[in-house]
Amino acid sequence: MRRLLFCVLALFLVSTAIPTFSQQTDVRQFVVFGAYTYLDTRSLNLVQRGFDGDLGYNYRSWLSFGFDFGYYTGHNTIFPNELSPAGLALLGHLGPLPPGFGLPFNINTQTYEAGPQLNYRHLKKVTLFVRPALGALHANAKVRNGFLAVLPDGFGAAICGTLNGCSKNDTTPFYGFGGGISWEITPHFGLRATGDFAHYDFFSKLLNGGRNSVRVSIGPKFSFGKNILEK
Repeated sequence: MRRLLFCVLALFLVSTAIPTFSQQTDVRQFVVFGAYTYLDTRSLNLVQRGFDGDLGYNYRSWLSFGFDFGYYTGHNTIFPNELSPAGLALLGHLGPLPPGFGLPFNINTQTYEAGPQLNYRHLKKVTLFVRPALGALHANAKVRNGFLAVLPDGFGAAICGTLNGCSKNDTTPFYGFGGGISWEITPHFGLRATGDFAHYDFFSKLLNGGRNSVRVSIGPKFSFGKNILEK
């Protein structure tokens, strides 16, 4: 994470070091963005890494519309204090839990997002932007097989039976806000760094409340199509 933040800071410093005090005159109609992504859900101490892809349409120089897809993977351990009353009740059927009991899991997450974006293009080589974060999140969490193998006889099978399977899927909406900065190296190519905050409530029958996540992405962007500023 520190390296990623350093790259974002370096991008900003390099951008502002270049003479930028003139308005952009070449804004292409379409933008494709692909990036390395870091997704941090601090309340679960869960870090996921993956890919973020974005397709945008510049309707005006200041207004864009886009679709964003992200895929992330990670792993963590769920402890009883992170469960809802219903989740605790499920595990309570197993009887006394081993001391320090935690449930290790692997997780794959996909996000789907669409909406507007407001752009500030009054700097020659830098574009600043803000946007709402509105979409859906799909997660698949699976209890680690290695963990089940070392549990007392029958306990692992009992956990999976209680949870109605060793893996769980959930899809839920999310909302929040985001923004970022693009270094416009040429009218067709640049580098972009983004940050997004989102709130959602996944696995609500097992976990004790909603979650907040922060996503940081950095990668190249490619622009094509006509110059919308040409008259």
